[in-house]
Amino acid sequence: MKRKAILLAAVLFVALGSKSFAQDECHTLGSLFTEPAKAKNYQGALQHYKPLVDKCPTWSMATYQYGAKMFEDFIEKGDKSKITDLEQNLAKRMQYFASKTKEGRELSNIAQVKYDAGIGTKMEQFKAFDAAFKKDEETFTSAKSLYTYFSLAVDLHDEGKMDIQEVFNLYDTIIDKLEKEEIELSGKLTKLIEKEDSGTALSSKEKKYLKNYETNLSAYGKVKGSVNGKLGILADCPNLIPLYERLYEEKKNDVNWLKSAAGKLNAKECETPMFFKMVQQLHTLEPSARSAFYLGKLAERDGNGSKAMEYYNQAADLETVPKEKAKVYMSIAENMRRKGSLSSARNYYNKALAENPSLGVAYLRMAKMYADSANSCGETAFEKRAIYWKAAEMADRAARVDGSIAGTANATASSYRGYAPSKSDIFSSGMAGKTITFNCWVGGSVRVPNL
Repeated sequence: MKRKAILLAAVLFVALGSKSFAQDECHTLGSLFTEPAKAKNYQGALQHYKPLVDKCPTWSMATYQYGAKMFEDFIEKGDKSKITDLEQNLAKRMQYFASKTKEGRELSNIAQVKYDAGIGTKMEQFKAFDAAFKKDEETFTSAKSLYTYFSLAVDLHDEGKMDIQEVFNLYDTIIDKLEKEEIELSGKLTKLIEKEDSGTALSSKEKKYLKNYETNLSAYGKVKGSVNGKLGILADCPNLIPLYERLYEEKKNDVNWLKSAAGKLNAKECETPMFFKMVQQLHTLEPSARSAFYLGKLAERDGNGSKAMEYYNQAADLETVPKEKAKVYMSIAENMRRKGSLSSARNYYNKALAENPSLGVAYLRMAKMYADSANSCGETAFEKRAIYWKAAEMADRAARVDGSIAGTANATASSYRGYAPSKSDIFSSGMAGKTITFNCWVGGSVRVPNL
């Protein structure tokens, strides 16, 4: 019995010793690779990568994170043969750390590396992005890669290798993706802005988030503009109208095609009987918020404002998709603004923003309404000009939530501040730091800047 106990203890000792030795070896190999990799000494790190992956593939996800950076650096410097290593690095990461890997992001990153390095044909490059997007759309969020993905499609069409309808379909997909990301980020940003505006100090982490949200929103806004620019004349009325006239009889019972085609004609404000025909057909096949919205646009073009409002309200009641509901509210707001019903217009602009917080144009419209009301808001000249501070605040908000109009919004805010009371006006009036309340339709208040 005693001999068996001694034998068991010896076996356990050897086993535990072997495990400890293996752990020590993995730690040593890991350090030999990651330490130079952290310092971007990739030439020194490379020799230790394969032994680490072969012997200790589960040691740490850092192996594959630094491995990706290392191979990308070699590729960027001209060694295109390392693309295979980069792809194998991701395969290993997916094998051992799948739950911690955003596959769409990593696959789109590899596709971007290939594109930037000129690896493969345009079709091969496009298929790499396409595969990444279809594999994991949720984490394919790179603004740069979304643009490259679409840009390649347009280039392939120009070379006669992709049908124009495929390009249009991808355009819809990419714009939907960009707007989805904008809505999510702007919603988070708006909460932080409102917290900041209420006088509550943001934590260091919240300040970091706020900066990141603004940076990413700016990137998405710019890319959205670039995507529209890349589509260019392909989606201009002279090209769209004959295309849809040619396809209409074949596609007139395809609801999705009608929605997409009518949407493009509406976005470009193409004056054509084809738009009316499409909308009527769409409303016959599938009465919906979208078809009601388009009928409202048609009624508005015909000068029938009351009929337009009837359709818009119907569309708002039927619509369930936030960004589409926001478009309906924007149309109602614009209708109200043109009629001079400013308070109602603001109400609908805010409803639009509640559905789509990245709709910077709504803030710009409210800013202009405030500025245009300067002469009717306030008793003294100082109070009347103070409304421009409130207008500037709205323009600032537009720039922060919508990168696609940030330049215009910032310039507008600066212009409004130029009309507001100057420092000398503030000094002579004795109003520094005081609050001015507006009793006109604008309501609310502003705090006069301290000197």
